[in-house]
Amino acid sequence: MMKVVVDATPLLPKPSGVGFYIFNLLKSLYRLQSQNDFSIGISYQPSLKNWLSNNLSPPENISSYSNLHVLPIPVRISNLLSLIPGSPLFHFEHYLGSPDVMHGTNYTVFPCKGTLNLMSLYDLSFMKYPEYVNSAVKQYTKRVKQSLQWTDAILTISESSKKDIVEYLQIPPEQIYVTPLASRYHVNYLADELIQELDKNINYDFSRPYLLFVSTIEPRKNITSILSAFNLLKSKYKIPHNLVLIGQKGWKYEPIFQEIERSPWKEKIYHLDYLSDELVALFYSRADVFVYPSHYEGFGLPVLEAMTLGAPVVTSNTSSLPEVAGDAALLINPDDVEELTTVILQIISDSQIRAQLVKKGKHQASLFSWERTARETLHVYKSMCVLKG
Repeated sequence: MMKVVVDATPLLPKPSGVGFYIFNLLKSLYRLQSQNDFSIGISYQPSLKNWLSNNLSPPENISSYSNLHVLPIPVRISNLLSLIPGSPLFHFEHYLGSPDVMHGTNYTVFPCKGTLNLMSLYDLSFMKYPEYVNSAVKQYTKRVKQSLQWTDAILTISESSKKDIVEYLQIPPEQIYVTPLASRYHVNYLADELIQELDKNINYDFSRPYLLFVSTIEPRKNITSILSAFNLLKSKYKIPHNLVLIGQKGWKYEPIFQEIERSPWKEKIYHLDYLSDELVALFYSRADVFVYPSHYEGFGLPVLEAMTLGAPVVTSNTSSLPEVAGDAALLINPDDVEELTTVILQIISDSQIRAQLVKKGKHQASLFSWERTARETLHVYKSMCVLKG
């Protein structure tokens, strides 16, 4: 039986980004165990704060899983130890139970001798666009290149990211596997009973139409272009819409909020920060347009979520976004505010275009699922073992 250990260290109590991926991948992989000849284990490293207080307990969202391996050192220290020639890190591998495949899920993989090491690289924003990332993410280049010394294969989430990995890290294409992500929602996610309950608990007036953006508030997402387009739509075309921005503050977000304050329509712009999955779904389902002119994405999951829940989508014609959107969204140059403005206006002014986008979006979204992601990931594990012989 093939034994696989997946690193769940980045899985926080409120999963987002990498943690969201790990949570859904593990849940789906565990379901596949009964149908396939493999076993899944989980590795976890405590935070530095917990380690210093001798608290090695895993978080609740993974503590219920069987076959859990706790490495008794925090990530910050293991990253430093990995830089030492003949690293003492190798002496910790017995904590992992000698798996056939070790899957590192966050731009690194724990160095295991006699084990096939798989590293997940979601995108290379830190190499392609260092101006869009914070100081911690800028250090990923050194971390990734160090881990490549003992990495047997790379897992990524789009053909666009695979192309970047080949170009920037000179990895042979045959060593890179692509498995897509999936939405946290399904098409019938919002049952009538759930909508009624959510309506009682949200302090927002849905009677006015709105444009929607969902993601972390950071420069790479190109939110300033959304604000410029919104100002133009309000002043020149007198649209009745609000603009709703849902997402936690990331990094270098100050100029974005300065732009909001300078807007003559700032009273019509709402930043709602972190919301529950259910409330985010409600906003997706009622949006007139979902606007996502990001400069660069490894996958662009909010686009898929918006299409799943029936929001017509405007997104960028760059990086992985055309892969995810297919022909189910209107694609724009993220640097062209006038084009963005025109396309948004086109959707809110033409009910036929809007209906076509909603129909195509739901079909495109149906092509993605976490079961598919898990099955394709399992195929990667098996392929690695076959190649090893």
